[in-house]
Amino acid sequence: MPGYLWQPPADVVDAAQSTALARHLGLASYPELLERSVADPAGFWDAAVRWLDLGWERDWDAVLDDTDGIAWARWFTGGRLNLAWSCVGRHATGPAADTVALVVEHEDGAVEELTYAELWDEVRRLALALRRLGVGPGDRVALVLPMGVESVAALYSCALIGAIGVPIFSGFSAQAIATRIADCAVTAVIAQDQTTRRGRAVPVRETVETAVALAPVDHLIVVGGAGHGHHDYRALVDAEDPGDCDVAWLESETPVLVCYTSGTTGQPKGAVHVHGGLLAKLALEARLACDLRPGDRAMWFTDMGWIMGPWITIGVHAAGATMVCFDGAPDWPDPGRLWRLAERHRLTFLGVSPTLVRALSAQGDELPRAADLSALRAFGSTGEPWNPEPYAWLFEVVGGGRCPIINISGGTEIGAIILGCDVTLPLEACSLGRPMPGMDVDVLDPDGASLTDAVGELVIRAPFPSMTRGLWNAPDRYLDAYWSRFPGIWTHGDWATRTAAGAWFLHGRSDDTLNIAGKRVGPAEFESALVADPAISEACAVGLPHPVKGEAVHCLVVPAPGAAVDADVEARLRALVEAELGPAFRPERILVVAELPKTRSQKVVRRAVRAALLDADPGDLSTLENPGALEAIAALR
Repeated sequence: MPGYLWQPPADVVDAAQSTALARHLGLASYPELLERSVADPAGFWDAAVRWLDLGWERDWDAVLDDTDGIAWARWFTGGRLNLAWSCVGRHATGPAADTVALVVEHEDGAVEELTYAELWDEVRRLALALRRLGVGPGDRVALVLPMGVESVAALYSCALIGAIGVPIFSGFSAQAIATRIADCAVTAVIAQDQTTRRGRAVPVRETVETAVALAPVDHLIVVGGAGHGHHDYRALVDAEDPGDCDVAWLESETPVLVCYTSGTTGQPKGAVHVHGGLLAKLALEARLACDLRPGDRAMWFTDMGWIMGPWITIGVHAAGATMVCFDGAPDWPDPGRLWRLAERHRLTFLGVSPTLVRALSAQGDELPRAADLSALRAFGSTGEPWNPEPYAWLFEVVGGGRCPIINISGGTEIGAIILGCDVTLPLEACSLGRPMPGMDVDVLDPDGASLTDAVGELVIRAPFPSMTRGLWNAPDRYLDAYWSRFPGIWTHGDWATRTAAGAWFLHGRSDDTLNIAGKRVGPAEFESALVADPAISEACAVGLPHPVKGEAVHCLVVPAPGAAVDADVEARLRALVEAELGPAFRPERILVVAELPKTRSQKVVRRAVRAALLDADPGDLSTLENPGALEAIAALR
């Protein structure tokens, strides 16, 4: 496979949003833009946010205030704005009022569309309804909703009145929901009555009712159903006149979201994000990384309970583009569903995960080739490292070699992107391009020295607008989790490589790293070798204690459709790993499973696999979509 799959045509470079920003700053290229953003972060962010023209009610007095230390940096101090106005209101009251802001396709094929003016009406009505229930500035409102009209309106309605949205995955268990509700003392919950997955009804309201019995709230608002003890969403909203709702202009550092990320213990971490910093970073990323502009249609296959839900929502609407949501399974009623959806809605940008692509690529080339994907200009990708074969399949078979894969990596605590590709750069297969503008990123060895062409810890040396303002009610945990490894430097918990040529790659979480006879290696390297075999569609590598080596690798594999893993295939797989990594890394065991435990965003949860094989405490499993997979793995002990 050639190193560079994407070579940007001259017309793409000329029309790109990153080129437009570089020209605005008097720079000649994207590399110059990156250099300027790190050399003069305050000057860069001042100029970039003014270029974005987000509709601030009052300009900031200072771009950056780090007098309390880098971990507690504040941005755009003295400025006033409202994220909901910047993303929806300013478009709804201007020339873009009749532009479609939101398209929602449900699993049964039903489609909803709202213009910016219609979405703004929905947002203001819900904001008034929340106020009437007594929800005020700073109150937390949990959103247990799939991607759709109500989840988008709820996110913006909370922002509009100064409340704090708490997006929670709509597929969580009652205990997982209750844990998050209790942690940040939620006042009201907005929940779906039920949703549909693979043609079956999934009862969300019943789960939420159990959750609020464990962690009581003042109000439960239900979408799509009415019953004893809770409010009907539609009745509340339709009773309000949107013209009665004003915009709450807020200081830049006012919290807008608490987004939970799983910890290695049973207690999730609530990352606090604020109006000014989150909006500035996400708006810039949508314009640059996704190359979004008015008229585009963008979708990321995700849930509002994951950071990519708010990320795609805020980013797309800040750009004045159209957001497309899908509430359903991407391979239902058949594996061609996602490609038909992209065709039907004329998507220009489609975000997926490597795991999803691996699963769809196993179904062959015919389904994506049967769809008209001519509107697509780029793919998005996040969640985990790529393997070369599915990456090439997405680029060459699905995209026809003309759509770059905008591979990005960030996190819930980041609120946004650390590393990401750009359409103006040649892109190596599986790479993450470069650091995003404004991100001072490095790779360090255990002693804190910078590394090139070697695996080390991914770190960030300077503050950035979207970084979490601590963890909810847990400042010491925040400092310990991100700032204690290298004082004054954010340690993200990922293994990374920066090549001498300037490309960046990730190798999985640093707490997933395998230590085989003193040699440290990422599990993704084993998995990449295994899925290169046509008999294997998915793989997961974990390290288990070994009396001699200290740790030995155990590989779980999911056979490709119609394939079987017999003794000959197992020998072939061992040889593939040995050829790729060396004899010292030959797998101790290869275990065949029907499925791997994954989150809704299709990340494989390796720590849960390891715990199941060791009969150990797996920590927080609330993000798992298919916990039954662990029972089958535990049976292999």
